[in-house]
Amino acid sequence: MTHKDVRKPNAPSPPQTAIPDIPTSQDPRRQDLSKGKVYVDYKDVESLKKMLSINGKILSRKRTGASAAEQRMITDAVKRARFLGMLPYVGGSVL
Repeated sequence: MTHKDVRKPNAPSPPQTAIPDIPTSQDPRRQDLSKGKVYVDYKDVESLKKMLSINGKILSRKRTGASAAEQRMITDAVKRARFLGMLPYVGGSVL
């Protein structure tokens, strides 16, 4: 028996807790990348803020709709902007 045959044949699939499938035209994060940008600039802080969560984490490819190459460019740009002080390392307000 292979590892794929672990479930019973008629068993229902487990519920998925993925993000809802939002059309590209409605999701503001996916709009920038769907236009076919070739380069992600670290100086474009407003676009990079859309790629961060509330806590300051870089959003996944699943959420942004970026390809692997675009996600690497986003990651490098966010890290460079953080190093230069243009973006915070953590989100929220610091008292």
